[in-house]
Amino acid sequence: MKFFFVFSIATLISIGGLRAQQEAQQTQFFYYKLGYNPAYAGSVQAPHITALYRKQWIGLKGAPEFQALSFNMPLLNQRIGVGGNISRYTIGITELYTAEAVYSYRLPLGHGMLGLGISGSVRSISQDFTQVQGTQPSSIDASIPDGYQQKYLLNFGAGLYYTTEHFYLGLSTPRFLKNNIDFADLSQDAVISREVAHVYFMMGILFDIADYTQFQPQVLIKYVENAPIDADLNFMLIFDERFVTGLTYRLGGSSITAVGESIDLILGMQVNEFLYFGMSYDLTFSDLRDYSSGSGEAVLRFNFGESRHSDHIEDPRFF
Repeated sequence: MKFFFVFSIATLISIGGLRAQQEAQQTQFFYYKLGYNPAYAGSVQAPHITALYRKQWIGLKGAPEFQALSFNMPLLNQRIGVGGNISRYTIGITELYTAEAVYSYRLPLGHGMLGLGISGSVRSISQDFTQVQGTQPSSIDASIPDGYQQKYLLNFGAGLYYTTEHFYLGLSTPRFLKNNIDFADLSQDAVISREVAHVYFMMGILFDIADYTQFQPQVLIKYVENAPIDADLNFMLIFDERFVTGLTYRLGGSSITAVGESIDLILGMQVNEFLYFGMSYDLTFSDLRDYSSGSGEAVLRFNFGESRHSDHIEDPRFF
């Protein structure tokens, strides 16, 4: 059955024992940098909260869904940054809740500031095997538990984040420990699934190309050992420091067609000096396009800083 095939492949890739991308992806990653890099904390001029919601592969039952709330603020004249993330990620019968606290110490370097960040996280991972319907009884496979299973995992991460007025560069690993995420009662040597370290590299630069118009290319590269390198290539136009439009090309997808995972349209608006709202839509190129209607995402960002003038936020760099 088509659904069973697609669901099985998606679940294995996202949370199984394969060396693949396990973490959720976000098209508007540039508004959720704290979720990738703890050193981002304190890099903006005022406290701000970001809320993000993503529905992946719309129309496909059991497809990934992600919600997150992120907060960070500078202290001591931006020499210290603190913050945290709370997120929920579901795919198939698997549900992940993550709470993370971050700290960053920032040093002057050249024309900018270098942040050295650390993070600590606790994660609840659960799977409801009562929702699974197999062609054979699950009892014949010792690696498939019965009923509802849950466990808690502790982890830590670190990162570097350098920013100037028109440039940023980041490198991070949010989770170092290779925690066992199996629920089956197996020996240590028979562990099927573990958390794997994800390495993220991000970079962006802002150009003034005309009066009231800026161009910002950005990239997010995602690396996992023994898995293909994945990347998001983003190109944004910012008008009057208020209106945002852009495109992202995401690598990955089918290894046969090699056209990438998706092309993503992004639209956003600085509603007032405090509030930004953005949306994105991913047009899927992979074989999953036959089973879904693409992916959608929305982001809200609330800035607590005072505006320099009535229509624009204090920090207009969109970094």
